[in-house]
Amino acid sequence: MAIVAASIFVFMYAVIVSEKIHRTVAAVIGALAMIITGILSFDKALSHVDFNTLGLLVGMMVLVGITAHTGLFDFVAIRAAQAAKAEPRRILIYLGLITAVFSGFLDNVTTVLLMVPVTFSITQKLHLSPKPFLLTQIIASNVGGTATLIGDPPNIMIGSAVPHLTFNAFIANLAPIAFLCLAAVMIIVEWLYRDQLHTKPELQAEVMAMDAHKQLKDRMLLWKSLFVLALTVLGFFTHSMLHLESAVIALSGGFLLLLLAGGSHHLVESSMKAVEWATLFFFIGLFIAVGGLIETGIIGDLAQKAVEITGGDVTATAMLVLWLSAIVSSVLDNIPFVATMIPLIQGMGTMGISNLDPVWWSLALGACLGGNGTLVGASANLIVAGLAQERGVRITFMHYLKVGFLLMLLTILLSTIYVYLRYLL
Repeated sequence: MAIVAASIFVFMYAVIVSEKIHRTVAAVIGALAMIITGILSFDKALSHVDFNTLGLLVGMMVLVGITAHTGLFDFVAIRAAQAAKAEPRRILIYLGLITAVFSGFLDNVTTVLLMVPVTFSITQKLHLSPKPFLLTQIIASNVGGTATLIGDPPNIMIGSAVPHLTFNAFIANLAPIAFLCLAAVMIIVEWLYRDQLHTKPELQAEVMAMDAHKQLKDRMLLWKSLFVLALTVLGFFTHSMLHLESAVIALSGGFLLLLLAGGSHHLVESSMKAVEWATLFFFIGLFIAVGGLIETGIIGDLAQKAVEITGGDVTATAMLVLWLSAIVSSVLDNIPFVATMIPLIQGMGTMGISNLDPVWWSLALGACLGGNGTLVGASANLIVAGLAQERGVRITFMHYLKVGFLLMLLTILLSTIYVYLRYLL
């Protein structure tokens, strides 16, 4: 059964990479194959679906979709462009930095849902290709999310499993390297896309002369949207104290705004159209397909052997976990991999190793930064690609791979040096 599961997954992944058919079709067929072949029962397959992630996506898509009607994103776009003097290179860096900071305190998916409309507004006004900006924001969201406990799901899982790794501990240990990685990424991306970051002076002058306030179409709805958005953000900050999943907070925010906005049939229907259903079904298929690998023991065996190779040495284990997490997380969803690694690392405590913190930080860095490796490596990557495709812009798997994988390797190399010098030297 393990061979069958591996064959299904490899074939599914090959189809996704080839882009001969839509990735959602490939993922769902792969998931169904896992069920039809008996690798997973229907109930077991559903147990591998991360409904917290799906609920978070739906809630924020609804919230962002309603807020878009107010003109807020166009307002922010013009303000950001004007702050950058409408200079494309500065705009690329400004939006990348904003994305990284937001991702540290919101989840990555929420951040890119807010930033993508802004990006399209700016690039359309300056007649620029949105691809360099979108790719930069994908990478910046994953790097920024590495810095805090709540920035990325792997960090949340690790923090829950290891109580002494608090919110402040994540910032103190991971924020410095995240900042260094972000600086390196910004420099390289700006250089890579330098030839595409040019616009006409008259377009810049037009942007600088625009009145951003004229973009605000519905002030009453705007204030309602900002109020609910603030409540939702506060909910994300305090969800551990409230004992509520992030999906509950996001869905509450989205449907509260629907209620405050009137809850009309037209508004509900238009808001549902803002939900990226193809992306949601892709996630469902991917979760189930990876579940087949988990249930047949493939991921567990891979992680177990990797830990055994090191013989319990902290330095060797930390380095192996860092690189293994990065490579695996670039091609698989990092959530099930981290879920598999956590008990294995905890088990090392029985081998007489008293300080496992370097290994935990390595797991967090590898899983979060590894998500930049491919287009399917992290949720934010797929959301950006889905939103872009809805607007007629295709970010192909191979196009992203050429940039994302190299930048992922760079950030993991920087993380290797950081972990060794700070914890292992």
